[in-house]
Amino acid sequence: MSKQQKTIQNEITLSGVGLHTGNKVTMVFKPAPINHGFAFVRVDLEGQPVIEAKAEYVTNTQRGTNLEKKGVQIQTSEHVLAAAVGLDIDNLIIEIDTSEPPIMDGSSKFFIEALEQAGIVEQDAEIEEYVVKEIISYKDEATGSEIILMPSDEYQVTTMVDFGTKILGTQNATLNKMSDFKEHISAARTFSFLHEIEMLLENDLIKGGDLNNAIVYVDKELSASTTEKLKKAFNKDDIKIQSNGILDNLELHWANEAARHKLLDVIGDLALVGTRIKGKVIANKPGHLVNTSFAKKLAKIIKQEKRNNVPKYDLNLPPLMDIHQIMDILPHRPPFLLIDRILELSDKHVVGMKNVTMNEDFFVGHFPGAPVMPGVLQVEAMAQCGGVLVLNTVPDPENYLTYFMKMDNVKFKQKVLPGDTLIFKAELITPIRRGICHMQAYAYANGKVVAEAELMAQIAKK
Repeated sequence: MSKQQKTIQNEITLSGVGLHTGNKVTMVFKPAPINHGFAFVRVDLEGQPVIEAKAEYVTNTQRGTNLEKKGVQIQTSEHVLAAAVGLDIDNLIIEIDTSEPPIMDGSSKFFIEALEQAGIVEQDAEIEEYVVKEIISYKDEATGSEIILMPSDEYQVTTMVDFGTKILGTQNATLNKMSDFKEHISAARTFSFLHEIEMLLENDLIKGGDLNNAIVYVDKELSASTTEKLKKAFNKDDIKIQSNGILDNLELHWANEAARHKLLDVIGDLALVGTRIKGKVIANKPGHLVNTSFAKKLAKIIKQEKRNNVPKYDLNLPPLMDIHQIMDILPHRPPFLLIDRILELSDKHVVGMKNVTMNEDFFVGHFPGAPVMPGVLQVEAMAQCGGVLVLNTVPDPENYLTYFMKMDNVKFKQKVLPGDTLIFKAELITPIRRGICHMQAYAYANGKVVAEAELMAQIAKK
């Protein structure tokens, strides 16, 4: 059963401070169009640069998952992204007036509440979901941290943490269905050990921290000098250790809150893959470094599989459109009509075909003795398929012409030779508006991708 993409209905604003910078933060969640994904917008900088939530932009994971694109940074992105994934949101714009989202209480709870208050709505596009068919794993040999992804009927996550300390011990947490994220995971707060807090204070970090947004496990003796530093940093008259080994003024929500927060982090970090996952994640001693390293690996695998996922069509079946019907729609004529059949056509995609023969005019000069179909004509053929898609939306296509507006990310993978049968598939990136067709197109031959491009064209009256 197909599922629709989701975004929020209304804008909503949150305010707080960044954990590490201590800066005041105003963050605005805004609706995003289909196929947009998650993206941060730095409204405090000139041009309001956009940093997409993608694994390729991860630059640092020492104190959270930090993104950087063209010198523009976003720090500790994971709690916000986990909230969006936990509510099955696919497309979201996150405007922020500094580099770091507000820490709130150290969990995703307040982000969940804000997004629900904004309203979650379905969009007119099906979700893109990566279905795991075989085990994928990544291991950090230095730390022993490991993530395994295996087939499952839905997105599930299990985390196992062991920091080698008596005070925290070994903990496990499991999320069997994403609909349980809000109740069982979202309120799990970030945590740290006392020795880490001392180091951060000495380096003038965690300026926005207090005992209400981070669980502090006391893994060493609390000296008088450390106590005074903590009292000053957290603006408390007194600092004590509770019987369960954490600093006072905070009660655990669950005995295994640390493992639940690690699970929250895994979900937030794997949001950087950019695609919903249908599979079970088992994370042993997870951390932002291993999480994002796995996200990068998975993103590459998904991208490669997309390229190699050549669709199969029965060319013996009658076409949806033959050459005469194509010429009733397209203004192109031989020798510049570069598609012979339309095999599929909907309001969102088109599939076309061309038989490449030695009789093509361009083989005379490209190249004598070594005939190769020019790449630019492969792109033109893909664009003509797009022309059929967009011209099919008007009642009188014979009165329109199609014009290229732009082409991006054009790549040629294989040579196209006489005797090859080319299959073209183009899918809309955004809905057709004002006669503008923005699409992702692929050309296939001999079971391989031979070309791909992101194309934009417009129809205009003759």
